[in-house]
Amino acid sequence: MPTHSFPVLNQQFIVDTKYQFIREIGQGAYGVVCAAKNTQTGEDVAIKKVTKVFEKAILAKRALREVKLLRHFSGHENITSILDMDITNVQDFNEIYLVQELMEADLHQIIRSEQPLTDAHFQYFIYQICRGLKYIHSANVLHRDLKPGNLLVNADCELKICDFGLARGFSDDAESNVGFMTEYVATRWYRAPEIMLSFQSYTKAIDMWSVGCIFAEMLGGKPLFKGRDYVDQLNQILQILGTPDEATLRRVGSERAQAYIRSLPKMPTIPFQQLYPRASPLAIDMLQKLLNFDPAARITVEQALAHPYLAAYHEEDDEPVHESTFDFSFEVTDRIDEMKRLIAQEVMSFKASKEQALGIQNGGLRRAASLSAADRSATTTAARNTPHEQIQEEPAIAEEAPVNHLASSMEVDEDLERELSGQAMQA
Repeated sequence: MPTHSFPVLNQQFIVDTKYQFIREIGQGAYGVVCAAKNTQTGEDVAIKKVTKVFEKAILAKRALREVKLLRHFSGHENITSILDMDITNVQDFNEIYLVQELMEADLHQIIRSEQPLTDAHFQYFIYQICRGLKYIHSANVLHRDLKPGNLLVNADCELKICDFGLARGFSDDAESNVGFMTEYVATRWYRAPEIMLSFQSYTKAIDMWSVGCIFAEMLGGKPLFKGRDYVDQLNQILQILGTPDEATLRRVGSERAQAYIRSLPKMPTIPFQQLYPRASPLAIDMLQKLLNFDPAARITVEQALAHPYLAAYHEEDDEPVHESTFDFSFEVTDRIDEMKRLIAQEVMSFKASKEQALGIQNGGLRRAASLSAADRSATTTAARNTPHEQIQEEPAIAEEAPVNHLASSMEVDEDLERELSGQAMQA
């Protein structure tokens, strides 16, 4: 394969000559991204160079997981797909090139642009998130890092879920889920309360909580729970949802977390209608069902798709499930040389089967036209007017975090903060 090189930000890209550089998109903790044109097809694509893959075992495993999962979910319209991938030297490489669809922006940029979003936008975006998540959950995979920055949007308001580096398998057998917190550094603003409170029993409901946080952020134009630390994050959830009942608390909370919550004044629930007075009654009802403190009572992705708020788009026959569950057996190895071999194997396997159809072929979102041309135009304007300065990773501490009246007069319990963040479980 003939290659050529060009600089992108602080990296040198070495790729197939058919890819011609268009512009820089951004960089994050795990790589650099640029836009390019495939001169053979005329298609504009995004090329991501994942760097320093083998400097640490945790980075190698994250890269391996990402490649395997993207291949497993290839073909679904609401999940980003790999169009091509490459490594510069099979025997000695420390970076991976992933070629994917070029999307104009992510949902974080759309919200940040302050471009007015309509109820039709909210419905269409939430529907597509849930449609993609149904496919992911059907393979017994939890995404674990759903947030606006991991939801890519194009000019037609089509949305794709990306970044599977923190994904994990799910089993109905609780003992099989031990070690769930390993590597778990997902953004705290979108982290389900049961994850902070227990680290023991977890379900697909953790992703549904994240969907609820994303929905609230669209409705309000800013994150709903912007904790400065994990104790503050828990406090902000309690201040809005109210104190959970004793049965729920015992089921999802560790002894230390239970004791902390019981030590606080009993808090009432603040109605979402009060927080989002312009939201429709159906939007508020769905938000309440997504942001239920009790994971057992939180709606599933199937129930979310069937909610009346998404009736304009819901069509069960056009909401596929995966034909097989994902095999996470590769996770047992922590040897960098073995993970390097497995990544090279994935790249070679992909290239060998590149001409074959991967994943599902399901004809697209048949009701996409329900989003008006005016609504699509508004989102396109927002996407094009938002600079691609940097790939969003972990958000910074809230610039104007609300005063926490529960803990403002006391120092944060460092042991509790460690436990809620998961550090105690990883030690």
